[in-house]
Formats: sequence, structure tokens, C-alpha cells
Amino acid sequence: MAIVQESVFIKLTEQQTLHLRRIADNSNEAGPAVFFMHGAVENGKIFYTHSNKGLAPFLAEQGYVCYVADLRGRGQSKPAISKHADYGQTEAIIEDIPAFIAKITEREGKPPAYWVAHSWGGVLMNSVFARFPQYINDVKACAYFGTKRSLYNHHPQKYLQGNLIWYFLAPILAKKHGYLPAKKLKWGSDDETKKSHYQSMQWAKRKPWIDSDDGFDYAQTVASLTLPPTLHIGGVKDKALAQQVDIEKFIEESGLGVQKLQMYGKQHGHQFDYDHINMLTHPSAKLDQFKDLLAWFEHHSIAS
Repeated sequence: MAIVQESVFIKLTEQQTLHLRRIADNSNEAGPAVFFMHGAVENGKIFYTHSNKGLAPFLAEQGYVCYVADLRGRGQSKPAISKHADYGQTEAIIEDIPAFIAKITEREGKPPAYWVAHSWGGVLMNSVFARFPQYINDVKACAYFGTKRSLYNHHPQKYLQGNLIWYFLAPILAKKHGYLPAKKLKWGSDDETKKSHYQSMQWAKRKPWIDSDDGFDYAQTVASLTLPPTLHIGGVKDKALAQQVDIEKFIEESGLGVQKLQMYGKQHGHQFDYDHINMLTHPSAKLDQFKDLLAWFEHHSIAS
């Protein structure tokens, strides 16, 4: 068995190229495909390293064919975000993610059977299901790590990272630079466009889940949908960005389908007290949430 990584590029427009990282066991190329979506101020590297650490290589070892996306301007998608980048999360939902799904389907001969997201990536995925409900029947199960839409918790770190940084300082810096230089500021592993920051900031403020471009009502649409069975994974030390109450509120607005929330930390019998990032990067994750995610996928593979 050898886990092999390959970059797949998608020419979205004359100016924009999207990147997918395909990670698979070269002795088992026929396994089900998994689509991975990162969150805000991030890129796909949250799910893998080039030395085959992380969730995507772990699933590849179990026979899955993994496709990790970099949204427009992030990671190896080119050109990188700059003051000239005028796109936001609307474009991610209606253009980028459908282009990723189409490329995976073209490469594998079938659409991805499982979707995995970190943080804001889960909001984008549910938004895609709202816009394109035809995807729902193709997906056997989802798993979202630390995903919330709006912040409900009152922890001091939430007021620092949410209110002070994301709502107050970030808009000032985005206006000054023409984009949010989050990587340089060490606020994340990648930058964010001015539009994308503005749109995600509006949704995180508990305001209606409505698209600022065309008024599409995600909340109303999702409420009537039965989304794929979704495992929500939270970390007990994720105090600012996705506490249990925040994830529970997101579950409430995520339609009629089967959803399960599991918190990960020593108090629940796990190896480590996980936070927003190391729930995907800590070596012990293989023994805790990665193992449970695998069981979730296997159960719903049989159930479907």
C-alpha cells in the first residue's frame, strides 16, 4: 500500500484556476470519493500534510479516494487573494464548489459519496445543498468539524476573536488593504477577500441566513430539506469559535435529516482535550474522532 498525492487543477475562468489535492492508496483506486472543504482564513492543508499526516491520508489508508479543495485564491488555487479579488462566499457556493464536484465526478466516474468540512466549510456545504438540492441524493453522509454559523457562546475568547478581531479590526484592515491579510497577521493559514469576510461576518452575527448578493434565503430553503446524515464534531477546548451551544444552533437550522453531535475531550473518555484546529491535526485524533468518523461513514454506507 502506498498513499499517493496528486494536484488536480480546474480552469474556472481565464483568470482563475482552482486546486484539488487527490489523495489515495494507489493499490485501491476504486474506493468511494470524499470531498473536503476548509473554512475561513484557511486552505485545504488543514486536512493533510505532504508527508501523509491528517484526516485525508487517514481515510485514504482505509480505501477512500480523497479530494481536498482550495477555494478560489487559497492554497494552490491561483492567483492568490489580493486587493483585486472581488469574489466572496456567494461565488464559492454557486461556482467553486460545483466546479469541484464536477471535476471529481469526471475523474472518478461518480460524484463524491461523502462530504467533510472544517469550521465555516460546513456552512458553505449546507448552503450548496440549499442551492443545488440535486446533490443531496448523491451523498451518503457528511462530517463537520467545529462548524457553526452564528456565535451564541459568551466565553471571553469569543469576545476577543469574534467581536474584537472578526467584527471590529478585520473590516478596518480589509478596507485598508483591499483584502484581509490574515496569514501575515497570523490569524489563519490563508487570506480572505474583503467580500468573503463581509459576508461571513454578517452570517456569524445571528442575522438571517440570506445571501447579500441576490437575497437567496438559505435558512428557509434548508429548513424544508432532508440533508445527508451529518456527524458534528466539537472540541471541549474550542471556546471561541464552535462551543457546543454554537454547533447545536447550527444543527437546529440544518433541516430535517439525521444529525449527531459528539464532543471530544478527556471528560468524554478521549485521548486529548481538542480545540478548533488540533481536532484535525493532533496525532491522537486517529484514535478518537477520525475513528468515529470512519464508523459513521461505514454505517451510512450500509444503511444507504
